[in-house]
Amino acid sequence: MAEVYVFMTVGNIVGVLPTLLLCFITAMIGGFLVRLQGLGTLMKAQNNLRTGKIPLNEIFNGFCIVIAGALLITPGFVTDFVGFLLLIPVFRVFLQRFLSKNTKYTVNTAQYEQNNPNNDVIEGNYERVEKTVPPLDSTSKDN
Repeated sequence: MAEVYVFMTVGNIVGVLPTLLLCFITAMIGGFLVRLQGLGTLMKAQNNLRTGKIPLNEIFNGFCIVIAGALLITPGFVTDFVGFLLLIPVFRVFLQRFLSKNTKYTVNTAQYEQNNPNNDVIEGNYERVEKTVPPLDSTSKDN
């Protein structure tokens, strides 16, 4: 409802054609920013993976950028506003801190770092040993 109200209000103030043009321009600018930030986030995530770090911040940022892209493609000024907010790195940091404080789910990376502190590979050999059970004697009198 808010989206329709804002769209109609802007349309009444500046006219229908400028309103549609403004929606198109915000979608184009938003698409450019999503592409730019998305590629940067992907490169940071790859660098973290190469060094053995879990790219949690990059995963969250990538998720926010994908949502921002979807909101910016959707015509309307409220969705564009929220989409552009999600493209601001400071806002994403604030949102990530807010969500981590107000949700009960956390990610524990200590176990990963403890098991793999220097990205060392431990090589070894193994042998499969199967336990054999002697067959039952069919001539036994315990039947």
